[in-house]
Amino acid sequence: MALKKRSKVSAEFNMSSLTDIIFLLLIFFMLTSSVVSPNALNLKLPGRSDSPASIANQKLDDVRIDQSGNFFFNRKRISESELESRLAAKAGGNYSMFISPDKEAPVEGVVTIMDMAMRLKINGVLAAEE
Repeated sequence: MALKKRSKVSAEFNMSSLTDIIFLLLIFFMLTSSVVSPNALNLKLPGRSDSPASIANQKLDDVRIDQSGNFFFNRKRISESELESRLAAKAGGNYSMFISPDKEAPVEGVVTIMDMAMRLKINGVLAAEE
């Protein structure tokens, strides 16, 4: 006498619950993405300009940051507040400067100089080493 099992395993998969979860995740990310704002610097990237560039003929001041986080203005050590006052005196018009950090310079120092340049409306040319 052969006994047969009457319960067969169904190979079907119900997708309705999965689509509900995906839809809820989509709504969640759409709502939270408008709340998040990136904390970054607004950089001016090189591009075409209507006016001819006269920066190449100027002698640019050099602001260097060493690996200890010390600031140098034209090869002379200077404090952060003195540097800001010197840059504020030179700012205005079309003033530009080099920002040249050392290889192991802390990123905070570079961001500090870039922030000063942005506040004082100075064109900063980042000359990083490899």
